[in-house]
Amino acid sequence: MTYFFRPLAVLAAALAASPAAFAAEGTRVQVRGEIIDTWCYYSGVMGGPESVVGTAHHTCALWCSAGGIPVGLLAEDGTVYMVLKIEGDDGNAGGDTQLSLASHEITADGIHYERDGLNYLVVEEVVTDHGITNVNHEDFGAIPGFAIPDPSK
Repeated sequence: MTYFFRPLAVLAAALAASPAAFAAEGTRVQVRGEIIDTWCYYSGVMGGPESVVGTAHHTCALWCSAGGIPVGLLAEDGTVYMVLKIEGDDGNAGGDTQLSLASHEITADGIHYERDGLNYLVVEEVVTDHGITNVNHEDFGAIPGFAIPDPSK
């Protein structure tokens, strides 16, 4: 039994000794897009992607962020970046900066990482806060109708 665990211990020690060798390299980018609620965007629980952005989804985006759901940045080209950190906030979700930017369109300068087909962004600076530009509650209502449970079911 001891012989079996020895190679594992050696491998674990080698990995711990050089974590930089396995770190992903980031690329500096500047991205413009909307700060979104990633849970509702990816899960579809509140409807399609067009209904979980902007003013129709603002309150839910605040609740999810405050509850620990990571925020994302939905870029103009449709790419979604999982935001790992926004300038000055220690945590990745629920920080004051992220809560104040929910549903806002921003121009972010930061470091982009890609791993296993996912995009991550460490926002080092919010270059411009364009405010909430997607006023879609007029189309979907303050709470989209399809997000209200049908009591007959």
